[in-house]
Amino acid sequence: MSLKVMRINYLLGLVFISLQGFSQELPAFKPLRYDEDYSFLKRDTVKDWYKSIKYTPLSKNENRYISYGGDLRYQYFYIRHEGWGEEPEDRDGYILTRWLLHADVHAGRHVRTFVQLQSSLANSRPATNAVDDNPLEMHQAFIDYQVNSGAQNKLIFRAGRQELLYGSQRLVSVREGPNNRHSFDGLRSIFVSGSFKADLFYSHYVVARKKIFDDGFGKDVRLWGAYIVQNKVRVVKNIELYYLGLHRKNAVFDAGKGEELRHSIGTRIWNANQATQYDLEAVCQFGTFAQQPISAWTASMNVSHRFHRSPLQPEAGLKMELISGDKDAADGRLQTFNPLFPRGAYFGLAALIGPYNLFDVHPSLSLKLLRRLSFETDCDVFWRYSTGDGLYAVNGTLIYPGKHIAKKYIGKQLAAALVYNPNGYFFVQGEFTWFDAGGYLQQAGMGKDILFTGVTAQVKF
Repeated sequence: MSLKVMRINYLLGLVFISLQGFSQELPAFKPLRYDEDYSFLKRDTVKDWYKSIKYTPLSKNENRYISYGGDLRYQYFYIRHEGWGEEPEDRDGYILTRWLLHADVHAGRHVRTFVQLQSSLANSRPATNAVDDNPLEMHQAFIDYQVNSGAQNKLIFRAGRQELLYGSQRLVSVREGPNNRHSFDGLRSIFVSGSFKADLFYSHYVVARKKIFDDGFGKDVRLWGAYIVQNKVRVVKNIELYYLGLHRKNAVFDAGKGEELRHSIGTRIWNANQATQYDLEAVCQFGTFAQQPISAWTASMNVSHRFHRSPLQPEAGLKMELISGDKDAADGRLQTFNPLFPRGAYFGLAALIGPYNLFDVHPSLSLKLLRRLSFETDCDVFWRYSTGDGLYAVNGTLIYPGKHIAKKYIGKQLAAALVYNPNGYFFVQGEFTWFDAGGYLQQAGMGKDILFTGVTAQVKF
């Protein structure tokens, strides 16, 4: 074990020990750290070192303050037959580390600035890209102006580099799974009134590069849209309606290469506050690719039920997805669905397949072994939706073409994980995945079964 890894382990241990006892005093961390609000600590009479870094007054009336936070993650992975046997064999595995540190400065009731640094490092990995290895970058840096501070209805204008996350993260996510999270340079307006929220934005995607502070303004990929959320709706509980626009100068699909202008219109209904939970979503896409029309779509279903009164409180779930693929590259129309910027670990931590041209059936089961220890297992079965289209990675890269291969069955992925959450600050997960390669993979390439093991330790503060 290298000296660097030993230091990281030591630091994670110190932070974990130091944060014991705080989990019940402060609210849970948000997926978007800039959504956290610690202004209530202004009225807190019991001060300690941790509350001081979450709320440090900058003026006598304490309307101006600064809040610090961070996220330290350590991962070890070992993969046998990576790329179904196409990649060089790595017998030792590799280590990924990620550091996120932020400062949230409130300069009065109306103006606020959020700055976040990100460092993502890959150790012992034979071939790396900027998604795994990006030493130090300005991940977020934006300024907010809140028009009507203190009013019941809230209107915020935001400008700068920022993370975007919408809905189930099927289309726009922070990409939490991989080592380097997404960010966008853009303008945004956010209106909130009770259980209603409307979000308008225009942005350029920030492309990760492998040097220090070189993730500059991206010109080749633009994302814009409108996202509306209404909570507390009768019957359906929560509903979302959205439009998302995407422009890419150099898009690549199995059908070819070219400029892409794509429009996505979708809706989602969901409920996550009862024993029976559901998440239903449908999206249609249109536009042009290489001067040819786009006609694509997807529909997904995710339902689960937790038996709270049974031993181990089992939760049984079922996911299903239909994701369109191109039927014929020569018909002058692209039917490949584009998931835009989906969450990185879309089908498990192994992240072997991306949500393009698929029919997927995914049953799952989780058990609560102890108060803070749970066991999760699932089986994901994949088919190509269309034999005229290929198989894609999560980032949209074409893994294998689909032409001249009649087989639809891709394979099945069996996974199991142990998850330990001693408090709201520390998280440990061990996962094992076996991918049984099907007929399509065996015809398209070497078609070897994949064995994947991973351990993740994460501290937030």
